[in-house]
Amino acid sequence: MQIEPYAPCHLDAVIRLSLRAWTPVFDSLQNAMNADVYRAFYPDNWRVSQQKAVESVCVGEDMNVWVAIDAGSTAGFVAVKLHSEDSMGEIYMVAVDPDFQGRGIGSALTGFALARMKDAGMSIAMVETAGDPGHAPARHTYEKAGFELFPVARYFKTL
Repeated sequence: MQIEPYAPCHLDAVIRLSLRAWTPVFDSLQNAMNADVYRAFYPDNWRVSQQKAVESVCVGEDMNVWVAIDAGSTAGFVAVKLHSEDSMGEIYMVAVDPDFQGRGIGSALTGFALARMKDAGMSIAMVETAGDPGHAPARHTYEKAGFELFPVARYFKTL
């Protein structure tokens, strides 16, 4: 497995693997959230909004994106946003294709992102995820990389 800079030729594969990787996550979110709130967040199906989000991240001028290539396939990706004013690097988005999960690719992408943040002069790293069962693998990866939980309470109510 190798990690290389994202190029436009990777876009379709990154979108496909992201949607495959996040299907169980969004199934879990749908079960964890109030149905009206979930529909308000994803009125056209979560896949539509997530595809737009991935496309936006991949072309964003303020993003640094890398892909993991394994056996000639795009196996995963990571997007990093640098917040220079706070000296903080943020793992903004990361996904590993389900066919490649469990091989350490998520950990490798996370470690790679952390090293790039340090090289860029950042003094702290941040990543955000959810507390539902679908995000448990992500939380495990981040905790294994040394991230510590900052408790946040976020409430939603339909109007």
